[in-house]
Amino acid sequence: MAKILYSATMSLDGFIAGPGGDMSWLTEHLGPNPPIDEVIGKIGALLVGNRTFRGDDPHKGVPDKEGKPFGGGWSGPQFVLTHHAPATPVPGVTFVADLDSGVAAAKAAAGDKYVNVLGAEVARQCLDAGVLDEILVCVAPVMLGDGVRLFDHPGGTNVKLERVSLTHAPGATNLWLRVV
Repeated sequence: MAKILYSATMSLDGFIAGPGGDMSWLTEHLGPNPPIDEVIGKIGALLVGNRTFRGDDPHKGVPDKEGKPFGGGWSGPQFVLTHHAPATPVPGVTFVADLDSGVAAAKAAAGDKYVNVLGAEVARQCLDAGVLDEILVCVAPVMLGDGVRLFDHPGGTNVKLERVSLTHAPGATNLWLRVV
């Protein structure tokens, strides 16, 4: 059965995107990261937030990478949570209106692989719904000062996590956690 994994690259001060959703900061931190490359091969489907799907791309202007998940390192079914699906279909993308149907569809498509969550708001919703299994954070050596936080839940409760692994790559420290 598929597990739900939230993965993101985060600045040391806790941001996954800069102000206004700017992802250009990430471009210089997209170097080789063997543990992440291994995880990408274990992803069966994506569950993506609308803001992430329509947002900025750290691969902007890079042929064969722009607009593709993980810069073209992954392909497969994507499920985008939105109340405003585009009129024109997008190949490989299914638009879903609610979290429950999105999670069910993504898990069915992923089989025994991971459903990878892209987007802080969807990750927060998955955590609140009790369906988030694991979190993989690549901590980049930079501080952004403002932007979109990895998790933002004012007034939220403590969430117990258990470390699965801690690995290092040339441009990041990877912290893999299990939601207890």
